Amino acid sequence: MTNIAVTTWSLEQTAPTDLLPAAAPEGDVRIVRAEVPSPEFSRFLYASVGGDIRWTDRLGWSYARWQEHLERPGVETWVAHDHGTPAGYVELTPGDDGVVEIEYFGLIPAFRGRRIGGHLLSQGAARAWDLADRWPGLATTKRVWLHTCSKDGEYAMDNYQRRGFRLFDTKVEEEADVATPGPWPGAFPA
Repeated sequence: MTNIAVTTWSLEQTAPTDLLPAAAPEGDVRIVRAEVPSPEFSRFLYASVGGDIRWTDRLGWSYARWQEHLERPGVETWVAHDHGTPAGYVELTPGDDGVVEIEYFGLIPAFRGRRIGGHLLSQGAARAWDLADRWPGLATTKRVWLHTCSKDGEYAMDNYQRRGFRLFDTKVEEEADVATPGPWPGAFPA
């Protein structure tokens, strides 16, 4: 197996006023919180959004591990729907001392390029900033951060920066060059 160099960029906002929201796209696009923890639905989103960009770290998770993660206080999944069809999602994961990570964010390939991503990221970041309002006992959010990498879509970094996220770290590491898994085996050419 061969290795590839992968650059990972970490970005942050340190105040709610850092957020520069995108305009809502035309049409029937809604962003709704998936309030019931559902490993099946979360795995569907993860595999469907990340299948063509080599998201593989959660593919081996058991049902129980998905359930445990989703039931952690403050973990939220916000889903963009285009005319009622899931188009993408953002997953928020609180850390210590008011730090919230946008752990996963992206669109299903068929919905990219429709101006949904900027709107979804804007709403996801706003929900990270007001997370403690929905979860008594969580610290007030002081910082929202995320990471993107050279395997992600070509417009990812630009979208993050246009939403007010600032770069704070860059790493380059060698990773195994794995085949693109797709949302199910063989969905995308290798």
